[in-house]
Amino acid sequence: MRTRLLTLFLASLALVAMVATSAPALTGSLSSADVGAEQAALREDGDWTEHYFPAGDGVTMLHADVIRPKGYDLTDAQPTPVVLTVSPYTNHNGSTTDLDLNGVGPNPRFFDFLDRSQALDPARENGAYTYVMVDLPGDGGSGGCNDWGGLREQDAVRAAVEWAAEQPWSTGKVGMLGKSYDGWTGLMGIAQQPKGLAAVASLEPVYSGYRYIYNNSIHRSSTLATLGLFQVIDAKPGRPGDEPQYLVNSAPQAWCYGVNLAGSNADLYENGPYWEERNLLLTTIGRTTPLFLTQGFLETNTLSDAAFQYYNGLAGSDNRAWFGQFDHIRGWEQQNEAAQEGDYLTGRDTFMDELMRFFDEHLQGVTPSVDDATVVVQDIRGRYRDEAQWPPADMRSYSTSLNAGSYVDNGSGSLLTAPADGIWTVSEPLDHDVWFAGEPSVTVRVDGDTPPTANLAVGVYEITSDNRAYMISRGVTLLHGTGARNVSLQMMGQDWPIPAGSRVGVLVTDADTSQFTHVASRTTVDVLSADIRLPFLTRDRTDFGPGTTTARLEQYMGQTGRGFAVQPGMVADFTLPGPLQ
Repeated sequence: MRTRLLTLFLASLALVAMVATSAPALTGSLSSADVGAEQAALREDGDWTEHYFPAGDGVTMLHADVIRPKGYDLTDAQPTPVVLTVSPYTNHNGSTTDLDLNGVGPNPRFFDFLDRSQALDPARENGAYTYVMVDLPGDGGSGGCNDWGGLREQDAVRAAVEWAAEQPWSTGKVGMLGKSYDGWTGLMGIAQQPKGLAAVASLEPVYSGYRYIYNNSIHRSSTLATLGLFQVIDAKPGRPGDEPQYLVNSAPQAWCYGVNLAGSNADLYENGPYWEERNLLLTTIGRTTPLFLTQGFLETNTLSDAAFQYYNGLAGSDNRAWFGQFDHIRGWEQQNEAAQEGDYLTGRDTFMDELMRFFDEHLQGVTPSVDDATVVVQDIRGRYRDEAQWPPADMRSYSTSLNAGSYVDNGSGSLLTAPADGIWTVSEPLDHDVWFAGEPSVTVRVDGDTPPTANLAVGVYEITSDNRAYMISRGVTLLHGTGARNVSLQMMGQDWPIPAGSRVGVLVTDADTSQFTHVASRTTVDVLSADIRLPFLTRDRTDFGPGTTTARLEQYMGQTGRGFAVQPGMVADFTLPGPLQ
Protein backbone atom coordinates (compact mmCIF):
# COMPACT_ATOMS: atom_id res chain seq x y z
CA MET A 1 0.00 0.00 0.00
CA ARG A 2 2.78 2.42 0.94
CA THR A 3 4.70 1.57 -2.24
CA ARG A 4 1.65 2.28 -4.40
CA LEU A 5 1.04 5.57 -2.64
CA LEU A 6 4.66 6.72 -2.98
CA THR A 7 4.78 5.72 -6.65
CA LEU A 8 1.61 7.69 -7.41
CA PHE A 9 2.92 10.69 -5.47
CA LEU A 10 6.29 10.73 -7.24
CA ALA A 11 4.68 10.35 -10.66
CA SER A 12 2.24 13.17 -9.97
CA LEU A 13 4.99 15.37 -8.56
CA ALA A 14 7.02 14.82 -11.72
CA LEU A 15 4.06 16.00 -13.79
CA VAL A 16 3.72 19.14 -11.68
CA ALA A 17 7.46 19.76 -11.97
CA MET A 18 7.18 19.63 -15.77
CA VAL A 19 4.49 22.30 -15.63
CA ALA A 20 6.58 24.39 -13.26
CA THR A 21 9.60 24.37 -15.59
CA SER A 22 7.49 25.94 -18.32
CA ALA A 23 6.87 29.02 -16.16
CA PRO A 24 9.10 32.09 -16.47
CA ALA A 25 11.93 32.62 -14.01
CA LEU A 26 10.79 33.92 -10.62
CA THR A 27 11.80 37.40 -9.56
CA GLY A 28 10.92 39.74 -6.72
CA SER A 29 11.19 39.51 -2.95
CA LEU A 30 8.82 38.65 -0.15
CA SER A 31 7.20 41.42 1.85
CA SER A 32 4.77 41.39 4.78
CA ALA A 33 2.93 44.42 3.41
CA ASP A 34 -0.38 44.07 1.63
CA VAL A 35 0.04 44.05 -2.12
CA GLY A 36 -2.88 45.28 -4.21
CA ALA A 37 -3.04 43.51 -7.57
CA GLU A 38 -4.31 45.10 -10.73
CA GLN A 39 -8.10 45.22 -10.75
CA ALA A 40 -9.59 42.53 -12.96
CA ALA A 41 -13.08 42.68 -14.44
CA LEU A 42 -13.73 39.01 -13.76
CA ARG A 43 -17.12 39.44 -12.17
CA GLU A 44 -19.56 42.17 -13.01
CA ASP A 45 -20.57 42.37 -9.36
CA GLY A 46 -17.12 42.53 -7.73
CA ASP A 47 -13.58 43.94 -7.78
CA TRP A 48 -10.61 41.69 -7.06
CA THR A 49 -7.35 42.42 -5.22
CA GLU A 50 -4.58 40.24 -3.81
CA HIS A 51 -2.92 40.55 -0.39
CA TYR A 52 -0.21 38.89 1.70
CA PHE A 53 -0.02 38.64 5.48
CA PRO A 54 1.85 36.53 8.06
CA ALA A 55 0.51 33.18 9.24
CA GLY A 56 0.30 32.17 12.87
CA ASP A 57 3.99 31.22 12.95
CA GLY A 58 4.97 34.81 12.11
CA VAL A 59 7.18 33.61 9.26
CA THR A 60 5.01 32.00 6.59
CA MET A 61 3.26 34.46 4.30
CA LEU A 62 -0.35 33.67 3.40
CA HIS A 63 -2.04 34.82 0.21
CA ALA A 64 -5.59 36.16 0.02
CA ASP A 65 -7.84 36.90 -2.92
CA VAL A 66 -10.35 39.58 -1.91
CA ILE A 67 -13.52 40.29 -3.90
CA ARG A 68 -15.33 43.44 -2.82
CA PRO A 69 -18.79 44.48 -4.05
CA LYS A 70 -18.49 46.43 -7.27
CA GLY A 71 -17.50 50.02 -6.57
CA TYR A 72 -16.46 49.41 -2.95
CA ASP A 73 -12.82 50.27 -2.31
CA LEU A 74 -10.41 49.00 0.34
CA THR A 75 -11.06 51.80 2.84
CA ASP A 76 -13.37 51.87 5.82
CA ALA A 77 -15.94 53.96 3.95
CA GLN A 78 -18.15 50.98 3.14
CA PRO A 79 -17.23 48.11 5.46
CA THR A 80 -19.05 44.81 5.11
CA PRO A 81 -19.01 41.48 6.90
CA VAL A 82 -16.72 38.90 5.35
CA VAL A 83 -17.44 35.42 4.03
CA LEU A 84 -14.10 33.61 4.15
CA THR A 85 -12.89 30.37 2.59
CA VAL A 86 -9.52 28.98 3.74
CA SER A 87 -8.55 26.26 1.34
CA PRO A 88 -5.93 24.13 -0.41
CA TYR A 89 -8.07 24.35 -3.57
CA THR A 90 -7.89 28.05 -4.47
CA ASN A 91 -4.66 28.10 -6.50
CA HIS A 92 -5.08 30.45 -9.46
CA ASN A 93 -3.78 27.63 -11.63
CA GLY A 94 -6.61 25.20 -10.82
CA SER A 95 -8.06 23.51 -7.78
CA THR A 96 -6.33 20.11 -7.73
CA THR A 97 -4.46 18.54 -10.65
CA ASP A 98 -6.28 20.58 -13.30
CA LEU A 99 -4.43 23.46 -14.95
CA ASP A 100 -5.54 27.01 -15.82
CA LEU A 101 -2.32 28.38 -17.26
CA ASN A 102 -3.85 31.20 -19.30
CA GLY A 103 -6.62 32.33 -16.96
CA VAL A 104 -6.90 35.64 -15.15
CA GLY A 105 -7.98 36.36 -11.61
CA PRO A 106 -8.88 34.24 -8.61
CA ASN A 107 -9.91 30.63 -8.52
CA PRO A 108 -13.69 30.37 -9.16
CA ARG A 109 -14.23 27.54 -6.64
CA PHE A 110 -17.11 29.33 -4.90
CA PHE A 111 -18.30 31.61 -7.66
CA ASP A 112 -21.48 29.52 -7.73
CA PHE A 113 -22.12 30.64 -4.15
CA LEU A 114 -21.64 34.28 -5.18
CA ASP A 115 -23.91 33.83 -8.18
CA ARG A 116 -26.77 32.23 -6.28
CA SER A 117 -26.55 34.23 -3.06
CA GLN A 118 -26.03 37.66 -4.63
CA ALA A 119 -23.72 38.24 -1.66
CA LEU A 120 -21.76 40.94 -3.55
CA ASP A 121 -24.84 42.97 -4.46
CA PRO A 122 -24.99 46.30 -2.55
CA ALA A 123 -28.73 46.38 -3.21
CA ARG A 124 -29.26 43.05 -1.48
CA GLU A 125 -31.99 43.49 1.11
CA ASN A 126 -29.95 42.43 4.12
CA GLY A 127 -26.65 43.92 2.98
CA ALA A 128 -23.64 42.91 0.90
CA TYR A 129 -20.59 40.86 1.86
CA THR A 130 -16.93 40.85 0.93
CA TYR A 131 -15.73 37.43 -0.17
CA VAL A 132 -12.18 36.33 0.72
CA MET A 133 -10.21 33.22 -0.24
CA VAL A 134 -7.01 32.43 1.68
CA ASP A 135 -4.66 29.68 0.54
CA LEU A 136 -3.46 27.25 3.19
CA PRO A 137 0.33 27.09 3.76
CA GLY A 138 2.10 25.61 0.76
CA ASP A 139 -0.97 25.93 -1.47
CA GLY A 140 -1.70 28.55 -4.12
CA GLY A 141 0.11 31.81 -3.36
CA SER A 142 0.82 31.02 0.29
CA GLY A 143 4.33 30.14 1.41
CA GLY A 144 5.42 27.33 3.67
CA CYS A 145 4.32 23.73 3.48
CA ASN A 146 1.09 21.87 4.11
CA ASP A 147 0.66 19.49 7.00
CA TRP A 148 -2.70 17.99 6.04
CA GLY A 149 -4.87 19.43 8.75
CA GLY A 150 -2.21 19.72 11.44
CA LEU A 151 -1.39 22.60 13.76
CA ARG A 152 0.40 24.57 11.03
CA GLU A 153 -2.80 24.77 9.02
CA GLN A 154 -4.98 25.34 12.08
CA ASP A 155 -2.80 28.30 13.07
CA ALA A 156 -3.11 29.64 9.52
CA VAL A 157 -6.91 29.48 9.79
CA ARG A 158 -6.77 31.55 12.95
CA ALA A 159 -4.50 34.10 11.28
CA ALA A 160 -6.75 34.31 8.22
CA VAL A 161 -9.90 34.99 10.24
CA GLU A 162 -8.23 37.62 12.39
CA TRP A 163 -6.64 39.31 9.37
CA ALA A 164 -10.01 39.50 7.58
CA ALA A 165 -11.71 40.83 10.72
CA GLU A 166 -9.09 43.57 11.19
CA GLN A 167 -9.19 45.05 7.68
CA PRO A 168 -10.66 48.56 7.25
CA TRP A 169 -13.18 47.23 4.72
CA SER A 170 -14.44 44.65 7.26
CA THR A 171 -17.02 45.16 9.97
CA GLY A 172 -15.06 42.71 12.09
CA LYS A 173 -17.60 39.91 11.56
CA VAL A 174 -16.30 36.88 9.65
CA GLY A 175 -18.24 33.82 8.54
CA MET A 176 -16.37 30.82 7.15
CA LEU A 177 -17.70 28.84 4.19
CA GLY A 178 -16.35 25.65 2.68
CA LYS A 179 -17.01 22.15 1.47
CA SER A 180 -14.90 19.05 2.09
CA TYR A 181 -11.32 20.15 2.96
CA ASP A 182 -12.26 23.81 3.21
CA GLY A 183 -15.24 22.67 5.26
CA TRP A 184 -12.64 21.10 7.56
CA THR A 185 -10.88 24.46 7.85
CA GLY A 186 -14.16 25.96 9.05
CA LEU A 187 -14.21 23.42 11.87
CA MET A 188 -10.57 24.32 12.56
CA GLY A 189 -11.82 27.88 13.02
CA ILE A 190 -14.29 26.68 15.65
CA ALA A 191 -11.46 24.85 17.41
CA GLN A 192 -9.09 27.83 17.29
CA GLN A 193 -11.68 30.50 18.25
CA PRO A 194 -10.04 33.44 16.41
CA LYS A 195 -11.22 36.96 17.10
CA GLY A 196 -13.94 37.96 14.66
CA LEU A 197 -15.27 34.48 13.83
CA ALA A 198 -19.04 34.86 14.06
CA ALA A 199 -20.38 31.79 12.19
CA VAL A 200 -19.29 28.77 10.14
CA ALA A 201 -21.03 27.00 7.27
CA SER A 202 -19.31 23.64 6.75
CA LEU A 203 -20.57 21.40 3.95
CA GLU A 204 -19.60 17.70 3.96
CA PRO A 205 -16.41 18.35 5.97
CA VAL A 206 -13.65 16.25 7.47
CA TYR A 207 -13.97 15.99 11.27
CA SER A 208 -10.86 13.96 11.95
CA GLY A 209 -8.02 13.49 9.49
CA TYR A 210 -7.65 9.90 10.65
CA ARG A 211 -11.24 9.00 9.91
CA TYR A 212 -10.94 10.31 6.39
CA ILE A 213 -8.10 7.87 5.72
CA TYR A 214 -8.97 4.98 8.04
CA ASN A 215 -11.89 3.35 9.78
CA ASN A 216 -10.67 1.59 12.91
CA SER A 217 -7.23 0.87 11.38
CA ILE A 218 -8.63 -0.30 8.02
CA HIS A 219 -7.76 1.87 5.05
CA ARG A 220 -10.56 3.37 3.01
CA SER A 221 -10.24 2.36 -0.64
CA SER A 222 -11.01 5.81 -2.01
CA THR A 223 -8.30 7.52 0.05
CA LEU A 224 -5.30 5.32 -0.67
CA ALA A 225 -3.60 8.16 -2.56
CA THR A 226 -5.07 11.10 -0.63
CA LEU A 227 -1.96 12.22 1.23
CA GLY A 228 0.09 11.94 -1.95
CA LEU A 229 -2.46 14.05 -3.82
CA PHE A 230 -2.22 16.88 -1.30
CA GLN A 231 1.55 16.95 -1.56
CA VAL A 232 1.07 17.33 -5.32
CA ILE A 233 -1.40 20.17 -4.73
CA ASP A 234 1.21 21.81 -2.46
CA ALA A 235 3.89 21.48 -5.14
CA LYS A 236 1.70 22.92 -7.88
CA PRO A 237 2.88 26.33 -9.15
CA GLY A 238 0.71 29.32 -9.85
CA ARG A 239 -0.06 30.57 -13.33
CA PRO A 240 2.91 31.84 -15.35
CA GLY A 241 1.24 35.26 -15.41
CA ASP A 242 0.82 35.53 -11.62
CA GLU A 243 2.74 38.24 -9.81
CA PRO A 244 6.28 37.40 -8.65
CA GLN A 245 5.44 37.07 -4.95
CA TYR A 246 2.68 34.58 -5.75
CA LEU A 247 5.10 32.48 -7.82
CA VAL A 248 7.83 32.60 -5.18
CA ASN A 249 5.39 31.47 -2.49
CA SER A 250 3.99 28.70 -4.69
CA ALA A 251 7.41 27.12 -5.23
CA PRO A 252 7.40 23.70 -3.49
CA GLN A 253 9.09 23.12 -0.15
CA ALA A 254 9.29 19.36 -0.37
CA TRP A 255 10.76 18.83 3.10
CA CYS A 256 7.28 18.22 4.52
CA TYR A 257 6.04 15.75 1.92
CA GLY A 258 7.84 12.73 3.29
CA VAL A 259 6.85 13.69 6.83
CA ASN A 260 3.16 13.66 5.91
CA LEU A 261 3.37 10.43 3.96
CA ALA A 262 5.39 8.63 6.63
CA GLY A 263 3.31 9.90 9.55
CA SER A 264 -0.03 9.02 8.05
CA ASN A 265 1.01 5.51 7.06
CA ALA A 266 2.94 4.63 10.22
CA ASP A 267 0.20 5.69 12.62
CA LEU A 268 -2.85 3.39 12.55
CA TYR A 269 -4.61 4.83 15.59
CA GLU A 270 -6.67 8.00 15.93
CA ASN A 271 -5.00 8.87 19.23
CA GLY A 272 -1.50 8.31 17.80
CA PRO A 273 1.02 11.15 17.50
CA TYR A 274 0.36 12.05 13.85
CA TRP A 275 -3.41 11.90 13.93
CA GLU A 276 -4.19 13.30 17.37
CA GLU A 277 -3.59 16.93 16.38
CA ARG A 278 -5.73 16.42 13.27
CA ASN A 279 -8.76 15.29 15.27
CA LEU A 280 -11.30 18.06 15.94
CA LEU A 281 -13.82 15.83 17.71
CA LEU A 282 -12.32 16.59 21.12
CA THR A 283 -10.96 20.11 20.61
CA THR A 284 -14.36 21.56 19.70
CA ILE A 285 -16.51 20.06 22.48
CA GLY A 286 -18.56 22.81 24.10
CA ARG A 287 -17.76 25.46 21.47
CA THR A 288 -20.57 27.94 20.86
CA THR A 289 -19.62 29.41 17.48
CA PRO A 290 -22.81 28.99 15.37
CA LEU A 291 -22.41 26.17 12.84
CA PHE A 292 -24.49 25.32 9.77
CA LEU A 293 -23.49 21.74 8.88
CA THR A 294 -24.46 19.43 6.04
CA GLN A 295 -23.77 15.69 6.09
CA GLY A 296 -24.95 13.07 3.65
CA PHE A 297 -25.89 9.68 5.07
CA LEU A 298 -24.87 8.22 1.71
CA GLU A 299 -21.54 10.06 1.40
CA THR A 300 -18.83 8.32 -0.59
CA ASN A 301 -16.12 10.90 0.19
CA THR A 302 -16.30 12.42 3.68
CA LEU A 303 -18.18 9.68 5.52
CA SER A 304 -20.69 10.26 8.30
CA ASP A 305 -18.87 8.16 10.90
CA ALA A 306 -17.88 11.24 12.96
CA ALA A 307 -20.55 13.76 11.94
CA PHE A 308 -23.09 13.25 14.70
CA GLN A 309 -20.49 12.94 17.44
CA TYR A 310 -19.03 16.24 16.28
CA TYR A 311 -22.32 18.10 15.91
CA ASN A 312 -23.75 16.89 19.20
CA GLY A 313 -20.56 17.80 21.04
CA LEU A 314 -21.04 21.49 20.30
CA ALA A 315 -22.84 23.83 22.66
CA GLY A 316 -25.02 26.87 22.03
CA SER A 317 -28.49 27.18 20.59
CA ASP A 318 -27.68 28.57 17.13
CA ASN A 319 -26.37 25.45 15.37
CA ARG A 320 -28.17 24.14 12.30
CA ALA A 321 -27.81 21.02 10.19
CA TRP A 322 -29.05 19.23 7.09
CA PHE A 323 -28.70 15.43 7.26
CA GLY A 324 -29.94 13.65 4.15
CA GLN A 325 -29.65 11.06 1.42
CA PHE A 326 -27.08 12.87 -0.69
CA ASP A 327 -23.42 12.61 -1.56
CA HIS A 328 -20.45 15.00 -1.55
CA ILE A 329 -22.20 18.14 -2.73
CA ARG A 330 -22.94 21.76 -1.90
CA GLY A 331 -26.48 22.16 -0.66
CA TRP A 332 -27.45 24.43 -3.56
CA GLU A 333 -26.24 22.21 -6.41
CA GLN A 334 -28.57 21.03 -9.19
CA GLN A 335 -28.32 18.22 -11.71
CA ASN A 336 -27.11 20.69 -14.34
CA GLU A 337 -25.11 22.97 -12.07
CA ALA A 338 -23.53 24.93 -14.92
CA ALA A 339 -26.96 26.04 -16.11
CA GLN A 340 -28.38 26.13 -12.58
CA GLU A 341 -31.29 23.95 -13.58
CA GLY A 342 -32.63 20.48 -12.96
CA ASP A 343 -33.37 18.62 -9.74
CA TYR A 344 -31.53 19.69 -6.60
CA LEU A 345 -28.98 17.10 -5.50
CA THR A 346 -30.23 17.34 -1.91
CA GLY A 347 -33.80 16.78 -3.09
CA ARG A 348 -34.76 20.18 -1.66
CA ASP A 349 -34.45 23.71 -3.05
CA THR A 350 -34.35 25.83 0.12
CA PHE A 351 -30.70 25.51 1.10
CA MET A 352 -29.33 28.81 -0.21
CA ASP A 353 -32.15 30.81 1.34
CA GLU A 354 -31.56 29.12 4.70
CA LEU A 355 -27.79 29.56 4.47
CA MET A 356 -28.09 33.28 3.79
CA ARG A 357 -30.58 33.74 6.63
CA PHE A 358 -27.98 32.04 8.84
CA PHE A 359 -25.18 34.35 7.68
CA ASP A 360 -27.40 37.45 7.79
CA GLU A 361 -28.39 36.70 11.38
CA HIS A 362 -24.86 36.19 12.69
CA LEU A 363 -22.88 38.54 10.43
CA GLN A 364 -25.34 41.30 9.53
CA GLY A 365 -27.38 41.23 12.75
CA VAL A 366 -30.65 40.71 10.85
CA THR A 367 -33.36 38.74 12.66
CA PRO A 368 -34.53 35.97 10.29
CA SER A 369 -37.95 36.45 8.74
CA VAL A 370 -38.40 32.65 8.73
CA ASP A 371 -38.01 30.35 11.72
CA ASP A 372 -35.84 27.65 10.16
CA ALA A 373 -35.67 24.24 11.84
CA THR A 374 -32.61 23.39 13.90
CA VAL A 375 -32.18 20.15 11.96
CA VAL A 376 -33.77 18.98 8.74
CA VAL A 377 -33.37 15.27 8.13
CA GLN A 378 -34.22 13.22 5.07
CA ASP A 379 -35.23 9.59 5.53
CA ILE A 380 -34.49 6.76 3.12
CA ARG A 381 -37.80 7.36 1.33
CA GLY A 382 -36.61 10.84 0.36
CA ARG A 383 -38.90 12.73 2.76
CA TYR A 384 -37.65 15.73 4.72
CA ARG A 385 -38.84 16.60 8.20
CA ASP A 386 -37.86 19.02 10.95
CA GLU A 387 -36.19 17.80 14.14
CA ALA A 388 -34.81 19.56 17.18
CA GLN A 389 -31.83 17.19 17.20
CA TRP A 390 -30.50 14.03 15.54
CA PRO A 391 -30.66 11.30 16.63
CA PRO A 392 -34.08 12.49 17.79
CA ALA A 393 -34.88 12.75 21.49
CA ASP A 394 -37.37 9.86 21.30
CA MET A 395 -34.76 7.45 19.91
CA ARG A 396 -34.18 4.39 22.08
CA SER A 397 -31.54 1.68 21.65
CA TYR A 398 -32.57 -1.98 21.81
CA SER A 399 -29.99 -4.69 22.48
CA THR A 400 -30.12 -8.05 20.70
CA SER A 401 -27.81 -11.06 21.03
CA LEU A 402 -26.45 -12.24 17.68
CA ASN A 403 -25.66 -15.75 16.56
CA ALA A 404 -22.22 -17.18 17.27
CA GLY A 405 -20.21 -18.87 14.53
CA SER A 406 -17.12 -18.58 12.34
CA TYR A 407 -15.96 -16.85 9.19
CA VAL A 408 -12.78 -16.98 7.12
CA ASP A 409 -10.88 -13.69 6.85
CA ASN A 410 -10.32 -13.61 3.09
CA GLY A 411 -10.56 -9.81 2.81
CA SER A 412 -13.26 -10.05 0.16
CA GLY A 413 -16.97 -9.43 -0.10
CA SER A 414 -19.10 -6.30 -0.19
CA LEU A 415 -21.62 -5.52 2.53
CA LEU A 416 -23.67 -3.68 -0.08
CA THR A 417 -24.52 -6.97 -1.75
CA ALA A 418 -25.37 -8.82 1.49
CA PRO A 419 -22.93 -11.71 0.96
CA ALA A 420 -23.86 -15.17 2.18
CA ASP A 421 -20.41 -15.71 3.73
CA GLY A 422 -20.40 -14.80 7.40
CA ILE A 423 -22.66 -15.11 10.42
CA TRP A 424 -26.22 -13.95 9.85
CA THR A 425 -28.81 -13.14 12.49
CA VAL A 426 -32.30 -12.38 11.14
CA SER A 427 -35.52 -11.41 12.88
CA GLU A 428 -38.94 -12.82 12.26
CA PRO A 429 -41.07 -10.71 9.89
CA LEU A 430 -42.14 -7.54 11.69
CA ASP A 431 -45.80 -7.34 12.66
CA HIS A 432 -45.69 -3.52 12.80
CA ASP A 433 -43.68 -0.65 11.35
CA VAL A 434 -40.46 0.43 13.07
CA TRP A 435 -38.21 3.43 12.36
CA PHE A 436 -34.42 3.04 12.50
CA ALA A 437 -32.84 6.42 13.33
CA GLY A 438 -29.35 6.71 14.76
CA GLU A 439 -26.02 4.89 14.92
CA PRO A 440 -25.89 1.20 15.88
CA SER A 441 -23.12 -0.18 18.05
CA VAL A 442 -21.94 -3.77 18.27
CA THR A 443 -19.68 -5.76 20.61
CA VAL A 444 -18.17 -9.01 19.35
CA ARG A 445 -16.22 -11.52 21.43
CA VAL A 446 -13.65 -13.50 19.43
CA ASP A 447 -11.60 -16.47 20.53
CA GLY A 448 -7.99 -16.42 21.61
CA ASP A 449 -6.55 -17.75 18.34
CA THR A 450 -7.71 -14.74 16.34
CA PRO A 451 -4.68 -12.69 15.21
CA PRO A 452 -4.62 -8.91 15.76
CA THR A 453 -4.46 -8.44 11.98
CA ALA A 454 -7.81 -10.13 11.29
CA ASN A 455 -10.68 -8.09 9.84
CA LEU A 456 -14.21 -7.69 11.14
CA ALA A 457 -17.10 -6.14 9.20
CA VAL A 458 -20.69 -5.76 10.38
CA GLY A 459 -23.75 -4.79 8.34
CA VAL A 460 -27.35 -4.06 9.33
CA TYR A 461 -30.09 -4.71 6.76
CA GLU A 462 -33.74 -4.42 5.97
CA ILE A 463 -34.78 -7.71 4.37
CA THR A 464 -38.01 -6.99 2.55
CA SER A 465 -41.04 -9.25 2.24
CA ASP A 466 -39.94 -10.06 -1.32
CA ASN A 467 -36.54 -11.26 0.00
CA ARG A 468 -34.26 -8.39 -0.94
CA ALA A 469 -31.58 -7.21 1.52
CA TYR A 470 -30.91 -3.46 1.68
CA MET A 471 -27.91 -2.33 3.73
CA ILE A 472 -28.87 0.24 6.38
CA SER A 473 -25.58 0.63 8.25
CA ARG A 474 -22.04 -0.68 8.25
CA GLY A 475 -18.77 -0.69 10.18
CA VAL A 476 -15.33 -2.31 10.01
CA THR A 477 -12.35 -2.78 12.32
CA LEU A 478 -9.13 -4.69 12.80
CA LEU A 479 -9.31 -7.13 15.70
CA HIS A 480 -6.54 -5.61 17.79
CA GLY A 481 -5.11 -7.42 20.80
CA THR A 482 -4.52 -11.05 21.59
CA GLY A 483 -6.37 -13.80 23.43
CA ALA A 484 -10.13 -14.05 23.81
CA ARG A 485 -11.35 -10.45 23.68
CA ASN A 486 -14.28 -8.13 23.16
CA VAL A 487 -14.21 -5.73 20.23
CA SER A 488 -16.68 -2.83 20.17
CA LEU A 489 -17.62 -0.95 17.04
CA GLN A 490 -19.68 2.19 16.43
CA MET A 491 -21.46 1.90 13.09
CA MET A 492 -22.66 4.56 10.66
CA GLY A 493 -25.91 6.43 11.14
CA GLN A 494 -29.03 6.34 8.99
CA ASP A 495 -32.71 7.34 9.07
CA TRP A 496 -34.72 4.40 7.71
CA PRO A 497 -38.39 3.49 8.26
CA ILE A 498 -38.91 -0.30 8.06
CA PRO A 499 -42.45 -1.48 7.25
CA ALA A 500 -44.33 -4.40 8.74
CA GLY A 501 -43.55 -7.61 6.88
CA SER A 502 -39.83 -6.82 6.50
CA ARG A 503 -37.14 -8.37 8.68
CA VAL A 504 -34.10 -6.87 10.37
CA GLY A 505 -30.85 -8.67 9.58
CA VAL A 506 -27.29 -8.37 10.91
CA LEU A 507 -24.22 -9.85 9.24
CA VAL A 508 -20.86 -10.39 10.96
CA THR A 509 -18.18 -11.14 8.39
CA ASP A 510 -14.64 -10.32 7.28
CA ALA A 511 -14.73 -7.45 4.81
CA ASP A 512 -16.51 -4.65 3.04
CA THR A 513 -14.62 -4.12 -0.19
CA SER A 514 -17.21 -1.65 -1.47
CA GLN A 515 -15.53 1.01 0.66
CA PHE A 516 -12.43 -0.40 2.36
CA THR A 517 -9.14 -2.08 1.44
CA HIS A 518 -8.57 -5.12 3.63
CA VAL A 519 -5.34 -7.04 4.06
CA ALA A 520 -6.56 -10.59 4.64
CA SER A 521 -5.09 -12.63 7.48
CA ARG A 522 -6.30 -15.88 5.83
CA THR A 523 -7.38 -17.21 9.22
CA THR A 524 -10.65 -18.46 10.67
CA VAL A 525 -12.27 -16.09 13.14
CA ASP A 526 -14.46 -17.75 15.76
CA VAL A 527 -17.14 -15.42 17.13
CA LEU A 528 -18.00 -16.66 20.61
CA SER A 529 -20.80 -14.15 21.17
CA ALA A 530 -22.01 -10.78 19.91
CA ASP A 531 -24.53 -8.12 20.87
CA ILE A 532 -25.85 -5.23 18.83
CA ARG A 533 -27.68 -2.11 19.93
CA LEU A 534 -30.08 -0.84 17.29
CA PRO A 535 -31.59 2.69 17.45
CA PHE A 536 -35.33 3.12 16.84
CA LEU A 537 -37.81 5.96 17.20
CA THR A 538 -40.74 5.54 19.54
CA ARG A 539 -42.98 8.13 17.84
CA ASP A 540 -44.18 8.09 14.24
CA ARG A 541 -43.44 10.99 11.88
CA THR A 542 -46.23 12.18 9.60
CA ASP A 543 -45.42 15.88 9.04
CA PHE A 544 -43.00 16.32 6.14
CA GLY A 545 -41.65 19.44 4.46
CA PRO A 546 -40.67 20.09 0.85
CA GLY A 547 -38.30 17.58 -0.66
CA THR A 548 -38.05 14.47 -2.77
CA THR A 549 -35.64 11.68 -3.65
CA THR A 550 -32.07 12.36 -4.78
CA ALA A 551 -29.86 11.04 -7.54
CA ARG A 552 -27.56 9.55 -4.93
CA LEU A 553 -30.45 7.80 -3.18
CA GLU A 554 -31.64 6.23 -6.43
CA GLN A 555 -28.08 5.09 -7.15
CA TYR A 556 -27.65 3.63 -3.67
CA MET A 557 -30.90 1.67 -3.74
CA GLY A 558 -29.73 0.16 -7.01
CA GLN A 559 -26.37 -0.84 -5.53
CA THR A 560 -27.85 -2.70 -2.56
CA GLY A 561 -31.14 -4.62 -2.43
CA ARG A 562 -29.85 -7.96 -3.69
CA GLY A 563 -31.84 -11.18 -3.51
CA PHE A 564 -31.55 -12.93 -0.17
CA ALA A 565 -32.75 -16.30 1.10
CA VAL A 566 -33.42 -16.51 4.83
CA GLN A 567 -32.25 -19.83 6.23
CA PRO A 568 -33.84 -21.30 9.40
CA GLY A 569 -30.56 -21.24 11.31
CA MET A 570 -30.30 -17.48 10.86
CA VAL A 571 -33.54 -16.58 12.61
CA ALA A 572 -33.36 -15.32 16.19
CA ASP A 573 -35.41 -13.22 18.59
CA PHE A 574 -34.74 -9.50 18.19
CA THR A 575 -35.48 -6.89 20.82
CA LEU A 576 -37.52 -4.35 18.90
CA PRO A 577 -39.79 -1.45 19.84
CA GLY A 578 -43.55 -1.68 19.96
CA PRO A 579 -45.77 0.05 17.39
CA LEU A 580 -44.87 3.67 16.67
CA GLN A 581 -46.92 6.03 18.77
